[in-house]
Amino acid sequence: MTLTLGFSPCPNDTFIFDALVNHKIDTGGIEFNVVLDDVQTLNEWAMDGKLDITKLSYGVLPLVTDQYLLLNSGSALGRGVGPLLIRNGSTGNPVSDMVEVEEKPIAIPGRFTTAHMLFSLAFPAANNKVFLRYDQVEDFVLQNKGLGVIIHENRFTYAEKGLEKITDLGDYWEKETGNPIPLGGIVIKRTVDNKTAAAVDRLIRESIEYAYRHHHKELTDYVKMHSQEMSEAVMRKHIDLYVNDFSIDLGAEGKNAVKKLLEVFRQTHPHLSFSQKVFLD
Repeated sequence: MTLTLGFSPCPNDTFIFDALVNHKIDTGGIEFNVVLDDVQTLNEWAMDGKLDITKLSYGVLPLVTDQYLLLNSGSALGRGVGPLLIRNGSTGNPVSDMVEVEEKPIAIPGRFTTAHMLFSLAFPAANNKVFLRYDQVEDFVLQNKGLGVIIHENRFTYAEKGLEKITDLGDYWEKETGNPIPLGGIVIKRTVDNKTAAAVDRLIRESIEYAYRHHHKELTDYVKMHSQEMSEAVMRKHIDLYVNDFSIDLGAEGKNAVKKLLEVFRQTHPHLSFSQKVFLD
């Protein structure tokens, strides 16, 4: 059996899937046709049901539950890992209050991302949004076009470019809900039979465990080839921040965080309905 599998070229995803897609573990006859793309593209494809298995932002999960189930393995959740709202520190005009944040243009890394959802929760009246690829947000801010919400490796490099943090949007979520932040997860098509879906879930877990056993101290060529614009130190920070125990298994705490996200989505989008069964058994 061959299944299509989509994930991003970011170090946390390539670290997770390296052993799986490069045959370092026994996949039991399941083959994977791999597609690497940015998470916003993967989100859009998930809404179209394009891939059998895909990484997506938790912000888009409520919109695809009619087609996909969330796997227990492969997720990115945590505390202190949220998107950051930043400004250009060289302008000399500090953001002093909520009104200015609400009035300035805000570059958001994709409409259907968790970053957008968290920003909207923290600043519900801010509607002057510009949706860009995540790696274009810093330039938007540096060109004094407005503020920006950054994710991924930009969290580690923005200060070097003279950019300043206004707020950690993850802090808002954690203080309001008490839950870790659900950033991204792995989903599988409902049309995939239960036995195969469970096998895929187990294989992703085995792939992560293999990576920790064999490559936690030294990055593999697979990780490095897809992140050549980063230093190895930044790649390592990226992995350490986004790959953790929740990646191996959501567990009760991780599932509760996802349930809270779905609850917030229901409250803020009362006109939309989605499946009550979200998790793979």
